Amino acid sequence: MTASIFFAHVDRVLSEIESEGLYKRERSISGPQGGRINTVSAVGTREVINLCANNYLGLANHPEIVAAAKTALDEFGFGMASVRFICGTQTLHRDLERMIAHYLSKDDAILFAACFDANGGVFDPLLGEEDAIISDSLNHASIIDGARLCKARRYRFANGDMNELEDRLKEADAAGARVKMIATDGVFSMDGYVANLVAICDLADRYSAVVMVDDCHATGHLGERGQGTPTLTGVGQRVDIVTGTLGKSLGGAMGGFVAASQSVIDLLRQRARPYLFSNSLAPAVAAGSVKAIEIAQKADDRRRVLALHAERFRAGLAKAGFELLPGQTPIIPVMLGDAKCAQKMAAALDERGVYVAGFFYPVVPKGRARIRTQMSAALTETDIDFAIDAFKDAGVTLGLI
Repeated sequence: MTASIFFAHVDRVLSEIESEGLYKRERSISGPQGGRINTVSAVGTREVINLCANNYLGLANHPEIVAAAKTALDEFGFGMASVRFICGTQTLHRDLERMIAHYLSKDDAILFAACFDANGGVFDPLLGEEDAIISDSLNHASIIDGARLCKARRYRFANGDMNELEDRLKEADAAGARVKMIATDGVFSMDGYVANLVAICDLADRYSAVVMVDDCHATGHLGERGQGTPTLTGVGQRVDIVTGTLGKSLGGAMGGFVAASQSVIDLLRQRARPYLFSNSLAPAVAAGSVKAIEIAQKADDRRRVLALHAERFRAGLAKAGFELLPGQTPIIPVMLGDAKCAQKMAAALDERGVYVAGFFYPVVPKGRARIRTQMSAALTETDIDFAIDAFKDAGVTLGLI
């Protein structure tokens, strides 16, 4: 009887998600990730322009990265079948950690299976019930979950509101917090906003707080040499802890990291549960990521193409009459408001050969549904112009512009 009640509840929730237009359906692609991809459906396979991957530098199918991964398969095998501290650490893993640390000008770095795990594991080993986490309201779900797993008191400030951040810091002081950690995305993934790291670091200095930045949507393509938002905003080493991913600009495979001072990394190796209880990254992923970082550091040409694509696409859609969120990143959200409208727009664009995804609650707040487009250096100017025309045609057809 209990089981039947449970499954009836599951079916009811799924029906509610469907009726509200919030049901997410996965689509299949054949072949590698790129500016153009092959999608698979009941009617067959066709090529489309891809505007919804995190493949900012276009490295996801770079031949040198693929070759490095293949070589690692021969030299180091397919998988580690172990966690790091038992028998799962190869020279490849330490090479990659040292490379990340050097790239981001930190003492050391520690690898995780994903940045979700990095953010999930970074707070609890470092903070206790005497401490406080002050978090931006638009931070990624992984930061929210990581903070919840920690015994530290939690405070939240409205996105980018420095006055409210200061109020929360004062509250934490008044409550007797031993350590205060300000946690923020470097780039807010659904909006494309860059965090005001100058003001955040100034407040951190004033209130003796530690600054942690999740730079998943910046490392590799923003700032000098792609070093991310601390470099982009000029705060540099005033950011104490950087978390990031290997699954976006840096090759696009998988894996996350924390880069920080030696003592912070040493403590995470001892106490971070997602690190201690998860398999090591596969050797091919580690080797490919090393090569990806080598390429990214020198990829000014790709960063320049990426910036030009973002400028061209943003100007084209704004001229057509779409509502866009302002920004300086390759993330360009096209605001539609209604979840069902976002899904209809995504379907209409798919019919016109442009691959996008509609985003809606609970990924974004209710009433703030959108098509989040993301530029890539793998695209061409012809691709960008084709996508602009497709948006115009679909927008007119659906009565959105």
